[in-house]
Amino acid sequence: MLSTALPGGTWTLGDLTITRFGYGAMQLAGPWVMGPPADHDGALAVLREVVDLGITHIDTSDAYGPQVTNQLIREALHPYPESLHIVTKVGATRDQQGGWPPARDPESLRRAVHENLENLGLDVLDLVNLRLGNAEGPQPGPLAEPFETLVELQQQGLIRHLGVSTATPEQVAEAQAIAPIVCVQNMYNLAYRQDDELIDVLAEQGVAYVPYFPLGGFSPLQSSALETVAARLAATPMSVALAWLLRRSPNILLIPGTSSTAHLRENIAGAGLSLSDEDLTELDKIGG
Repeated sequence: MLSTALPGGTWTLGDLTITRFGYGAMQLAGPWVMGPPADHDGALAVLREVVDLGITHIDTSDAYGPQVTNQLIREALHPYPESLHIVTKVGATRDQQGGWPPARDPESLRRAVHENLENLGLDVLDLVNLRLGNAEGPQPGPLAEPFETLVELQQQGLIRHLGVSTATPEQVAEAQAIAPIVCVQNMYNLAYRQDDELIDVLAEQGVAYVPYFPLGGFSPLQSSALETVAARLAATPMSVALAWLLRRSPNILLIPGTSSTAHLRENIAGAGLSLSDEDLTELDKIGG
């Protein structure tokens, strides 16, 4: 196991210790996160490489595929190593057009939790994030009913820890007033930094912040400043972007996704890149 060599060290989610460098499984599904992968055996190989490299944090959802990535995870890794922790999310489903319609009523959430348990082959889910907002991002509004539904499932022993995703700071605070959360999962990267203040608040509370689309997602990061720093370091822009996130705050956990074992190793090496104060000053201006 190479976990001690992974950049960023570890973080504690409640009573779970995980590597700050994790893996997001979304890209294992087919195009636009629908259907099976073009290379089934290749997808299994990536997941096994994740574990072999010492990564102990896999992020997934039964909506990916739908159900495809969770079934791949089970096929590749079950029975799971004791050190491996799988994080999933509920609150959205998929339609025939590949959209992500909300599914946050109590019945849908209960069904989603049980389907995640079944497809992953688990009796209890380590961490479930409640997905709020929509494809445009976080949307204001109360979350009491759906979040309390997950709290009930937690009390029944089906969920260990809770988090929220695509949430406004006000929704984070509302969730925390109902029950403890161990993470917030929102879109954040060098160029999209609307959560700077929230990250700092969560760091003081010991709550993890997990940026999705750390490399820009479907619109890859493009910045002349990023390219300049990368050229100076003889690195790729994506490596610099990952390294910057780990340096941004100790409570940031990375979940970059890939369907390639070679790219997985490149991401790990990139996140371990050493950035100088000069580099950081230039990079911080990108999202300013």
